[in-house]
Amino acid sequence: MRALRSLRAALGAAALALASLPAQASVSVVDDSRQTIALPAPAKRIVSLAPHATELVFAVGAGDRLIGVIEFSNFPPEAKKLPTVGSATAIDVERIVASRPDLVVIWGSGNLKPQVDKLRRLGIPVYDCEPRDFETIATSLERLAKLTGTEPRGSQLAADFRARLAKLEQEYRQRTPVTVFYQIWREPLMTLNDEHMASALIRLCGGRNVFGNLQPIAPTVSIEAVLKADPQVILTGVGAKDDPFGVWRKFGRMTAVANDNLLSIHSDLLTRQTPRILDGTEALCKGLDAARTRLKLPQK
Repeated sequence: MRALRSLRAALGAAALALASLPAQASVSVVDDSRQTIALPAPAKRIVSLAPHATELVFAVGAGDRLIGVIEFSNFPPEAKKLPTVGSATAIDVERIVASRPDLVVIWGSGNLKPQVDKLRRLGIPVYDCEPRDFETIATSLERLAKLTGTEPRGSQLAADFRARLAKLEQEYRQRTPVTVFYQIWREPLMTLNDEHMASALIRLCGGRNVFGNLQPIAPTVSIEAVLKADPQVILTGVGAKDDPFGVWRKFGRMTAVANDNLLSIHSDLLTRQTPRILDGTEALCKGLDAARTRLKLPQK
């Protein structure tokens, strides 16, 4: 009898302990297209359709939830081992559906809308992750952490990001302006406008994107247009094997060429909207400072 009472007491205590454990509550956030994404519980099976989204999911500590990624998801190194479900121009909808994700993270302007709409029609939660400024990178960390149940990590990462950003802004925001042409491709010759995150980096470092007002977000420009703009700095992130500045070196009277203000930084650090973009920002700011010195401009 005493053993039976002890067993009942133990079972009662176990039941109370289980009852006191927090249930997996539903989570809800607003994405970058201003749509509300609601999940019954933090996501456990995630597909990422953008390299920056893959990196952000890993950053908040949910990389082990990824069951599929897009082509060029190459950071951190673990991402390269994950199954690929397509490219920016064509995703394998059937394969994604068959993998039974409870969250798909997309890049609104980078993925094909009809394919994304099909995922939505099939009832798969879709989160649009498209930061176009520094603060939205921080909130992306917070929101993805909420969707994956890793909020403490996401909050700390966002706080660290904002603190480092504030330090860079304090150091470089008041620098003497310099004009910048950012070449992202050579054939055809392409750049990015002020809607893209890369222009936020240029502005923070005291630069001005000479084609910031063009449309669309990645406009094609002519050699003649660049010559007319006569930028003080030419920036590229294209990792070509040959000289990415070869087309410009023959125009020795261009301000950027005459002063050897030809700056190359890894494109992932300039355009991928993740915490690593501050590494690219710091490199760019230092590069523009060096350009000011060659131009004999005051730093402030």
